[in-house]
Amino acid sequence: MSFVENLKKLPKVSHLAALNLLDDAGQVVASIENKAGSQGSLAIYNHLAQTYGLINAEAARKGLELFAEHVDEERAHPGKHPNIARLLRIADGEPALRAKHVFAL
Repeated sequence: MSFVENLKKLPKVSHLAALNLLDDAGQVVASIENKAGSQGSLAIYNHLAQTYGLINAEAARKGLELFAEHVDEERAHPGKHPNIARLLRIADGEPALRAKHVFAL
């Protein structure tokens, strides 16, 4: 399935302002905001966090499936999709990340 089709099956994220990704020390290493251009990434990472409890290698592989055609785009043009690049690194052995929800007011 395509990225757009996959997003239609995921929980809505209108209640979120952002999702912070934390390392083992609890430091924020990335933040995915609920804004145009990153809402799809927010929905996927939110789903992964809810399903797996953290973004580990297994979750990263599922996330890459959900990003569908955009994964090939990231591989062809490294850095174009930083949220996909992060999942590729985690799937390849980088440490897992915890997700902390930032709720919209």
